[in-house]
Amino acid sequence: MVDLIKTAIPLGFFLSFMLGPVFFMLLETSATKGVRAAISFDIGVLISDVVFITLAYYSSYQLLESLSNSPILYLFGGAGMVIYGVILSIKKVEKKDIPMQELGINSNYFGLFLKGFLLNIINVGVLVFWVGTVIVVGPRFDGSIENFVVFFATMLGVYLITDLIKIIAAKQLQTKLTPLRIIWVTKILGYLLVICGIVLIVKGMLPGDQLNPAYMIEK
Repeated sequence: MVDLIKTAIPLGFFLSFMLGPVFFMLLETSATKGVRAAISFDIGVLISDVVFITLAYYSSYQLLESLSNSPILYLFGGAGMVIYGVILSIKKVEKKDIPMQELGINSNYFGLFLKGFLLNIINVGVLVFWVGTVIVVGPRFDGSIENFVVFFATMLGVYLITDLIKIIAAKQLQTKLTPLRIIWVTKILGYLLVICGIVLIVKGMLPGDQLNPAYMIEK
């Protein structure tokens, strides 16, 4: 079990720094809305990861086959990201609508939790990551549910702690965020979401064997 924990720690740290829509949205939320808002968003992401891990554990090989034969999942998730990214990038915000003294106040924490959950859940690449992790590390569990829980609890715990450090660090940027900079940060985030969505759509158009999580891990 100690070996499993040693393996889970670097994986959790690596997961926290995987560049993607959640990574950038978390930093933006912390910088513009405050620590509690970012934590609400991150908990939503974490819960969606738990859902993915559970699915991967109970049906990893079935999901492996489904993902390789159902590119529609990538197309749907990618389209969702593109649409949300476009909305962010073209949304008109007047500078007077973002008074700096109101940053972090009256945040809709449940809405941010839901945003984190949904943004992560539509990213099929995250599901691929968890399926691949279960398939690769699974044999080391020796069929023990306790080993499985300890491994992923450690991994997610390290992920959460690392995210908290990122959130606190990003919060320090708040004093440097003028209203105009906030507008540009939001637009840039929208562009990044569009790019991530396009990447998912392109993956959905690849031949079936290249969508296989095992194929991606080998690459």
